[in-house]
Amino acid sequence: MFKRFSVAAAGILLLLASPSMLNGRTIEIRKKAQLNPTVYFAGVPGNQQLSGDLKNFLAVCGWFDITQHADRADYTITAGVQGGRLIIRLMHGKTNVAGWSFPANADSRELAKSVVDAVIEKAFSQLKVRGFCRSKIAFTAESAPGIRNVFICDIDGGNHRQITQYRSLNVEPSWSPDARSIYFSKYHPSGMAIVETTVATPRRSRVISNSPGINAGAAVSPDGSRLAVILSPDHQVDLYCLGLKQRERRRLTRGIAVEASPCWSPDGRSIAFVSDRRRTPRIFTCDLSGNNLKLIPSIGNDAVTPAWSSDGKIAYATRIGGNYTIAVYNMKTGENRRVVKLDGNWESPGWAADNRQVVCKRTVGNSSALYVIDTQTGKQRILLRTKSKLFDPAWSPCVAK
Repeated sequence: MFKRFSVAAAGILLLLASPSMLNGRTIEIRKKAQLNPTVYFAGVPGNQQLSGDLKNFLAVCGWFDITQHADRADYTITAGVQGGRLIIRLMHGKTNVAGWSFPANADSRELAKSVVDAVIEKAFSQLKVRGFCRSKIAFTAESAPGIRNVFICDIDGGNHRQITQYRSLNVEPSWSPDARSIYFSKYHPSGMAIVETTVATPRRSRVISNSPGINAGAAVSPDGSRLAVILSPDHQVDLYCLGLKQRERRRLTRGIAVEASPCWSPDGRSIAFVSDRRRTPRIFTCDLSGNNLKLIPSIGNDAVTPAWSSDGKIAYATRIGGNYTIAVYNMKTGENRRVVKLDGNWESPGWAADNRQVVCKRTVGNSSALYVIDTQTGKQRILLRTKSKLFDPAWSPCVAK
């Protein structure tokens, strides 16, 4: 199963057959769950809405376990309003760690995000992530057969907004490094195009690629200068690299194999992608000349939809026992492990900027929802479930204010 490719190319690629099977040694390694520090927060006196929003983002950020027992907590957060300012204090045991002051009249959700971000950045200085709670998740939702549009939501699944409003299929959203725009594949009567649309209003859109045939899998390089894409101008479905600042198009693969789902290495020097060149779909990497082709070890029977974290891990969907699940391969250590064991089909992982959590789609029967998985503990939480079918989640980079 090439999830991203089959969605983007359905209806265009019926004539392209797939081959392939790979025999390779794979290892599944399981780790014990790691525990988060506990935090106690009694709330903001006299402000139930803000208290609820703060507890919500403390819970969904993934870096704390909330406890109702102040005497057993690793951290304690106190809050109060003085002179129109929200005063926050963070304690570690009996030690004062830090304090902050915020405008108390700010929007409750946005204020809660700023507070929890400040707490995360102080408690986990090694994380080197700024503005985690202000990051967004893009996804597509199907409002009718043949009509999907791009939406975004907050990390708790709230505040979802529609970004595109087309009467066609719009799939595979991918964020720009500055999180200001989203790239996606748009179907039109004569084929497909890769489009960039700004997130902020008034929204502006531009066509990046309108090559004959398939235009799929857009992934922006870490420096924002290039776009990895899947094109088929000569009826061969191959990996290309397009220049965003200078007009250039470089073909990286060539042959009868079908390529899909490119993603970039953290240093921007390599691209991982899915190929059926060895019968079943597997993940490969190559450099920006299309050379140094390497197979990425995987567990399960297939390996599709890779996502490359900034600390060198590749999350992917893989088929085990008839269903797809999520696994993570550590490029530095060689560890390869399954990170979720619940039933259903789990697809399309996308890393959060903390290099710990991934967002993905889970389907059970006819019902689908977006989930967040903690790859360290194996815990899952529902991000979003709607009446519409949901697809293609992608977590934005963190961009500090």
